[in-house]
Amino acid sequence: MARIYIPAPLRAYANDERAVDIEGATVEEALAGLVRKHPAIEKHLFGETGKLRQFVNIYRNEEDIRYLDREKTALDPADEISIVPSVAGGTGGDACLPSALSPKEITRYGRHLTLPEFGMAGQRKLKASSVLVVGAGGLGSPLALYLAAAGVGKIGLADYDVVDESNLQRQILYGTKDVGRKKLEAARETIRDANPFVEVETFDAALTSENALDIFSGFDLVADGTDNFPTRYLVNDACVMLGIPNAYASVFRFEGQASVFGAPDGPCYRCLYEEPPPPGLVPSCAEGGVLGVLPGLAGVVQAAEAIKMLTGVGEPLVGRLLLIDALGMRFRELRVRRNPACPVCGDHPSQTELIDYQAFCGIPTQPNGHAMTQQASLPEITVRELKDRIDQGNRPFILDVRKPQEYDIANLGGTLIPLDELPDRLDELADRKQEDIVVHCRSGGRSSQAVQLMRAHGFEHASNLKGGVLAWSDEIDPSLPKY
Repeated sequence: MARIYIPAPLRAYANDERAVDIEGATVEEALAGLVRKHPAIEKHLFGETGKLRQFVNIYRNEEDIRYLDREKTALDPADEISIVPSVAGGTGGDACLPSALSPKEITRYGRHLTLPEFGMAGQRKLKASSVLVVGAGGLGSPLALYLAAAGVGKIGLADYDVVDESNLQRQILYGTKDVGRKKLEAARETIRDANPFVEVETFDAALTSENALDIFSGFDLVADGTDNFPTRYLVNDACVMLGIPNAYASVFRFEGQASVFGAPDGPCYRCLYEEPPPPGLVPSCAEGGVLGVLPGLAGVVQAAEAIKMLTGVGEPLVGRLLLIDALGMRFRELRVRRNPACPVCGDHPSQTELIDYQAFCGIPTQPNGHAMTQQASLPEITVRELKDRIDQGNRPFILDVRKPQEYDIANLGGTLIPLDELPDRLDELADRKQEDIVVHCRSGGRSSQAVQLMRAHGFEHASNLKGGVLAWSDEIDPSLPKY
């Protein structure tokens, strides 16, 4: 009977046991016995093909089984098996670190190596580490570039978008030549050009409750560069369940936040924000705008926190929330306490599996599981239909619910009443209750809220312009600026 030692990140799937005694003549038989006793641990040790995951090392006593007979390595009753997954910090010494840095790497990282707090040991820990960047956008761009430049051994990128010209104001992974390309393709090229010693792994898919654990489990740390609440809560919960630190940041207009969640004994994102805001309450950066350099500031903070967590140097932002005010160039710090009653990371968590995060954030879904926008349940008109009506001399009343600065960029000549002012200004439209009213915004989100509000107040002929100004520019008038 051999003893199997279970590392901290996997104890949650083994009833928090640190070690178990399992019968088995080989490592393979012992691990099979472990899975029979604790089935939840299987997917964290083995891939879909049944093979050990590449980021999980197995030791018999002090020897890596890769240098013995792998899973067929024989066991004696007194033998001990250690499961050694990749973890943040590299605090287990040099036994699992790669061989010494090459001369070219020593030259490249020379300014790190001369730091007494960092040195060769810190650089080797970075080389042995892996970081998953969720979202290759404004935050993910500086984050991925600096992690690559610093020498993190493997960088994962999860995104499924394409490069748009409006991204170039802040997403420094891309250039004009990349417009229209898949972000992951362009990002991989840029990162490999920044540091050819870095491995880049890409995940061209939307992050879901079905794939998050499999994707995350191959990395030591996750850096959250998401731009929506369902994914942000999904990232948090998956990190907590896997025991992986989460370097977090978010930005809006001129302000940002940064912290480290999911570290041992530290709070998680839900300890700070137990519930998400109602849909539509907090506008996106596309609607509210963002200073282009602000994601750079916040993304660099994320990169610094990731490097500290991976190497064990310095004092990370665990239990602290950094507030960034770029307009006043002020930084403040708030304390974040771990909530013992947190449903995910608390003393007695009530949620131990990933959930439907669209529903959790109040976003209804269609039968196929895709998010259902408010427009789907409201009367709509396409830009082509609106153009035909105008050309036929049957122009409806057009209401623009964007901000004045957006109206100055591009407009369809309608009446401007910003969405946040609309409830107090509906009386200005009282004599149009029986008219056809087409409401629009940039892309259709805010205008759908406006239509919902108006129809509740008797505007029975109000409809939403599907796709808003962006659709008008794409399909009707390409000279209309997109932003």
